[in-house]
Amino acid sequence: MPESTETHTGTCLCGGVQYRVAGPLRGIIACHRRQCRQTSGHYVAATSAPTAKLTLTAAGTLAWYRSSDTAERGFCSRCGGNLFWRPIGSTTTSIIAGTPDPPTHLAIERHIHIADMSDYYTMDDELPKSPGP
Repeated sequence: MPESTETHTGTCLCGGVQYRVAGPLRGIIACHRRQCRQTSGHYVAATSAPTAKLTLTAAGTLAWYRSSDTAERGFCSRCGGNLFWRPIGSTTTSIIAGTPDPPTHLAIERHIHIADMSDYYTMDDELPKSPGP
């Protein structure tokens, strides 16, 4: 099977962190876990790609925060833009869905950790939902 020629680019708000993904992005998963809400201000919607296909083209302001024993989050230390999430030792990096340049041709595919969702919003779509991951 031939290698995909699909390429995606993205950036934080100030442009201090810029990236390129060689190949397709996974559909978007919405995570309603409290920790995700605390880092983003709402639930997190993220796509993902193999880490080996993700190239940082500008990373002078990229900082990583180890948010748990099992994962870390990448953000811009200048504008505060939330960009990445990855499990420690994983070969995949989640990319916050608002950061890829349009057109993304992506859509939310499912919701996870809905048992932990907050009380200020409802989920009225027909997408698959799981109480945990």
